[in-house]
Amino acid sequence: MGWKTLDDMDLQGKRVLVRVDINVPVEDGRVTDTTRIDRIVPTIKDILENGGLPILLAHFGRPKGKVVPEMSLRVTLPSLESALGRDVTFVERPDPEALGSLPEGAVVLVENTRFSPMEEANDPAMAQFLASLGDIFCNDAFSAAHRAHASTTGVAHLLPSCAGRLMQAELSALESALSTPKRPVGAVVGGAKVSTKIALLENLVGKLDLLVIGGGMANTFLAAQGAQLGASLQEPDFIDTARAIMAQAEKTGCRILLPVDGLVACEFKAGAAHEVIALGPDTKLDADQMVLDAGPDSVKSVIAGFAGLKTLIWNGPLGAFEIPPFDQSTKAAAIEAAQRTGTGDLVSVAGGGDTVAALNQASAAEAFTYISTAGGAFLEWMEGKELPGVAALSA
Repeated sequence: MGWKTLDDMDLQGKRVLVRVDINVPVEDGRVTDTTRIDRIVPTIKDILENGGLPILLAHFGRPKGKVVPEMSLRVTLPSLESALGRDVTFVERPDPEALGSLPEGAVVLVENTRFSPMEEANDPAMAQFLASLGDIFCNDAFSAAHRAHASTTGVAHLLPSCAGRLMQAELSALESALSTPKRPVGAVVGGAKVSTKIALLENLVGKLDLLVIGGGMANTFLAAQGAQLGASLQEPDFIDTARAIMAQAEKTGCRILLPVDGLVACEFKAGAAHEVIALGPDTKLDADQMVLDAGPDSVKSVIAGFAGLKTLIWNGPLGAFEIPPFDQSTKAAAIEAAQRTGTGDLVSVAGGGDTVAALNQASAAEAFTYISTAGGAFLEWMEGKELPGVAALSA
């Protein structure tokens, strides 16, 4: 761990710039999911309890460097104040002197950093301005740590910097899952396309004992073995990539688990008529047939694989979990992972939007050791990439 935490900083009487992620869903002017807001509360309360003044920096939406009223962070104020149990001062154009005169116990939210084109450009002038607002920089936005922006990396090089409680929890969980895991270690990687997760798969096969591949991705791997999967989602252009990944896994001793059967239908809709068909190199589906979920024997194989693991990383569903009955394999596997975590047999870490939605749908998320709020940053960490926002804390 090459980064400092709030415990390493003297916060008394200090203005603490806190980069947070409160890019939350909004409908009709109201926040519909406060998860990201709730998760930054421990950091803000710790700063307050240690005599600091939290000044929150955040983005909202993609205004592309322009002031877009519909993307103002003002919409988050009611939820933020409710979560903190106190008033929050909203500032459109922060002034260093005005911020310095605020009373003890105040919390400040600065308007959307992305309203300025200098934010995403990581312009030194903006970083200098932000640094003038505070005495300490605290990054609590792991989900934005893969972006080298003025409010994530630029200011970190100009002030004494540390990780907030959420960032600390994310980094600790990911390091324990992938950098220094309890072995054997495995991963579930699902989703639609191999093309979006090539770097992830290439990195993981050198570090895992077991790799479960599901969703549309699995179809491309099965096709690489010779299966003819009709109308199933697959990527013919990445068959050679799939073969290369399987060959690399064999060299490194990583066992790849592909579906051995699947729920096959001719329509992609809830309740579609379907049948269970064995899957393998010799499979030949009709032109209108598609694999929409892993079958019962595949689920048994996954559960058996989990039984030998001490650590599990999860990114992506095993099937079309959004529509029943093609959510069965994801639910069954998630419940098994949750139960093994609950008994202390497994450390389980999951991340990614579809992943979290699928685990919540299975009522399994709360039992996992850690659920990451990050999407792109979680993937890039798993790909083995250096995240600028994290590297800046270690500089």
